[in-house]
Amino acid sequence: MSEETLLEFPTDFPIKIMGERRDDFAQAMVELVLRHAPDFRPETVEMRASSKGNFLSVTCTVRATSKAQLDALYREITAHPWVKMAL
Repeated sequence: MSEETLLEFPTDFPIKIMGERRDDFAQAMVELVLRHAPDFRPETVEMRASSKGNFLSVTCTVRATSKAQLDALYREITAHPWVKMAL
């Protein structure tokens, strides 16, 4: 039996990644997401700068196929040195 989850797969799952505002932050996050969700469409990325402009939030909605896929994706995102938080 698989681990308990409230999600039913496959499902569209938004991941909000917050980190340092850098020119290459969004591209780095897209490349990371694509390693775990090869069907992710980079043109769907939503970006928003913080009020003071120091941070950037990047929202990537992936077609999640399993809890293991999401867990691996979150592990890699949160291990990235530019990332402050992922929701």
